[in-house]
Amino acid sequence: MNANWLVVFIMVICCYVASLGMSNSIRFVVIAFLCTIWMIVLFYPFFFPEIASLHDLYPLVPTEWSKESWRGLLLIWSSFSGPEYIVCLVPWLKSKENLVRYFTYANTLSVLEYVLLFMGSLFFFGSEYLSKSKFPVATMAKYLQTPVFERIDIIMISLQVFNLVFAVSIFLLCIYGAYRIIRKKSQNQPTRKGLQFTCLVLIVGLIATNNWIWQEDHQNLLLNLQIWCGSFTYLLVPSLLFISSKRKGRM
Repeated sequence: MNANWLVVFIMVICCYVASLGMSNSIRFVVIAFLCTIWMIVLFYPFFFPEIASLHDLYPLVPTEWSKESWRGLLLIWSSFSGPEYIVCLVPWLKSKENLVRYFTYANTLSVLEYVLLFMGSLFFFGSEYLSKSKFPVATMAKYLQTPVFERIDIIMISLQVFNLVFAVSIFLLCIYGAYRIIRKKSQNQPTRKGLQFTCLVLIVGLIATNNWIWQEDHQNLLLNLQIWCGSFTYLLVPSLLFISSKRKGRM
């Protein structure tokens, strides 16, 4: 099917979730978590293939650093980014709850899941062939079969949309909030028309990007841009919060 329809359908769902407000959008993460966390269990066959060897994990730290090593380090740093955007949700988080502990658990679980999937793909593909696969986890999922569903990866990809809807819904509300701050209307009550206008502009922008920019010869450029932006925010936001907390403690 035309990819533009996928963009429209997913964005319409995201706009609906965002229209329910920030509090409900934050609670939606529970649904997204329960719909996807069990998938890690399905990958257990890839940890024990006949060609698997512990030596595939060596060296954990390269003895010789090359340009590709630095790119790999940048990619890993960018992959861990995301929690820094929680700073935008502070007004909706209750200070009485032990949020630091919950966020630590959630972030640890996400990192553990990422590491386990990387180990599984390394055992399955081998260190030589892994670099030739653009999306190794999605490729592995295509090999999963059950007596009931021959292509279980289709179900897994569909359920992953829950995570996408959650993330995009939060970003929509943050973008709408930034738009209101720029227009100096942050003191006014937010309106559905304003959110709908923001969603419409983003949908048009995504369709234009999909048609004219997200082409084979531009994909690497956009992916590299995303990696650099993720790495930059993951370094900048925690650093600023750490510096401000130290200065506040001295005052």
